[in-house]
Amino acid sequence: MADGSSNRPPAGDGGDAVFRIFIRADIQRVWRELTKTGEAQGAVFNAWLHTTGLAPGGRMQMRTGSGRHVIVDGDVVAFEPPYRFVHTHRFTQYDDPPCQVSYELKPAGDGVEVTLRVIGLPAGTKTGKSMASGGTMILATLKAICESGRPPLGTRLMYWLFAHMEFVLPARTRAERWPLARKA
Repeated sequence: MADGSSNRPPAGDGGDAVFRIFIRADIQRVWRELTKTGEAQGAVFNAWLHTTGLAPGGRMQMRTGSGRHVIVDGDVVAFEPPYRFVHTHRFTQYDDPPCQVSYELKPAGDGVEVTLRVIGLPAGTKTGKSMASGGTMILATLKAICESGRPPLGTRLMYWLFAHMEFVLPARTRAERWPLARKA
């Protein structure tokens, strides 16, 4: 990890993808960036985390800033502050099967080693392709935010574009089609 990061590319069907990076920041700072609600998550494509509760069994979604579209829908599997957060993950725009996303934080020297695992990655799918490149970007952006206070310029420009192009998202991603609370 000479550059502070390492990646293992996605495996075959049902495999895992592992992304790792070292962040020179306090573990609480990194944890907050990954689990905050009520504001954009700059490391996760500027999406907003909506949840019924950050505890196993809780529902979670990553939505656009307007809240009108759900990008990711899932359930909290594990929540162990400030070390581990695991949730199921399904992109709402695809018919692909869900997988799990795990963030693991471990103190290391003067910072934190962050491991992002995508478990049961549906290889050969649009989700698989998105997650293969998305993991690297999420961790690189998380590092930039925790170490400098903001995402890199290129990422900020991309987020500006996302905010102004929300109208192109498929109708199937509209929040009313993805209720956060499940009916009993």
